[in-house]
Amino acid sequence: MKTDKVEFQNEAGHVLSGRLESPYGDEPAAYAIFAHCFTCSKDYKAITHVSRTLAGRGIAVLRFDFTGLGESEGDFVDTNFSTNVDDLVAAARFLEEDYEAPKLLVGHSLGGAAVLQAAARIPSSTAVATIAAPCSPRHLERLVTDRRAELEERGEIEVSIAGRPYRIKKQFVEDLEELRMDETIRGLGRALLVTHSPSDTTVGMENAVHIFDTASQPKSFVTLEGADHLLLDPADARYAGNVIAAWASRYLGIVDTGD
Repeated sequence: MKTDKVEFQNEAGHVLSGRLESPYGDEPAAYAIFAHCFTCSKDYKAITHVSRTLAGRGIAVLRFDFTGLGESEGDFVDTNFSTNVDDLVAAARFLEEDYEAPKLLVGHSLGGAAVLQAAARIPSSTAVATIAAPCSPRHLERLVTDRRAELEERGEIEVSIAGRPYRIKKQFVEDLEELRMDETIRGLGRALLVTHSPSDTTVGMENAVHIFDTASQPKSFVTLEGADHLLLDPADARYAGNVIAAWASRYLGIVDTGD
């Protein structure tokens, strides 16, 4: 595989930083976008492993940092779930203009919910794959459950996520409250692959079951047996990548030339 550093602008004019993983020496059979987990970045190991596994199977993958994270411009405190979706649409526009419109959308954890929401705004997408995704990002409201009055009064509070401090504004929670994820999933209109580990203690397996049950056909469900939420074991991440590649080939028009 080869990795190229790329940059593109979102709707707010911020420059977002990405990496494009491509098959080395071959024209990609299709292009994909990978959405990372909440407060993660494009350089998280599991994302890199999945993306490079897909590239090894002929699918070029753009992984990028959402606004205010990693190497991308902007301030995290001014973002929310909807701005993440806007960033995905900007990434798709970039691929369409500079390479080829993406057919596959892949998302890990909250990124999984984001690609479900973004699919309708990316007409070229024909397949969506989620990894350890919540059935609704509204579970993030727990970050402010005990401090809602303080948030209402001050308009902004600092919370700890994975041991790191992040500022969250009132608008972040208000944006979550406006979501209607069941309607989004039911009307997805794309092939859907749901992958999840039964031993995930961060986002429970019931989320995957709800997504799958709510979605219309065509849909598939694969358990990532033994994996943790963050796919810390590289073998688990590569397995997820291979599963997604094999499943997606049917919906991306990739012809299997094997015996």
